[in-house]
Amino acid sequence: MKKTLLLSLLIVASFSFATVKAQTANEADDIINKHVDAIGGVENWKKVNSVVQTGTMMVQGLNLELVVTTLNNKGMRQDIIAMGMTNYMILTPTAGWRYFPIQGQQAAEALTEDDIKDAVDGLDAQGGLVDYKAKGHTVEFLGKEDVDGTECFKIKLNLKSGKSETYYIDPKTYYVVKSSRVMKANGQEAEMTTGYSNYQKLPEGITVPMSLSIPLGPGMNADFSIAKFEVNKAIDESIFKPSN
Repeated sequence: MKKTLLLSLLIVASFSFATVKAQTANEADDIINKHVDAIGGVENWKKVNSVVQTGTMMVQGLNLELVVTTLNNKGMRQDIIAMGMTNYMILTPTAGWRYFPIQGQQAAEALTEDDIKDAVDGLDAQGGLVDYKAKGHTVEFLGKEDVDGTECFKIKLNLKSGKSETYYIDPKTYYVVKSSRVMKANGQEAEMTTGYSNYQKLPEGITVPMSLSIPLGPGMNADFSIAKFEVNKAIDESIFKPSN
């Protein structure tokens, strides 16, 4: 009798957990669908094959010119002009390089395998939440959390690669106002947070943040102000190879 009762309790507990998990997944789906609709809809975003963001960023008193070029799932290049010198970071699914003459580098240096694995999810020009199921990701609803006075929905995106990212979505606009993920910095893991604001609708029908607070390292962020956001501009893939 006791064994039967224990088995019944275990079945009930398992059913309850599965029900809560299903409700959580459904709630996350509903929030993500509203978010994607708010930024232009899945069909418009699925047409995005390349993105070029041009703007300025202030880092430790230096005003930098920054161009970020992303070719969906093929390559990303960040060109940073500082003190008259052009620095760059390149990433592809299998390789990457950094060249910072401002730091005294004489030639491009290959990124480590760990650096590439840690950053490769950033090659998705459409963003991980758009059509996330088709990309092999899963999501969780983690409740709400205050972000600068706004109780935001907290959504965890579990990426196919095994990493995860947490998004904070404003319940009024359904825009992402903050995201966070754990990254390796100087051989140690640290939570990196990105802020998003100044959303604007583009002619392509998608809405994007034109101001970003970008993590530079543990406790360090820089503001990236985007002056131009180009979608589906033709990209020469040779830019994803080191030029020196």
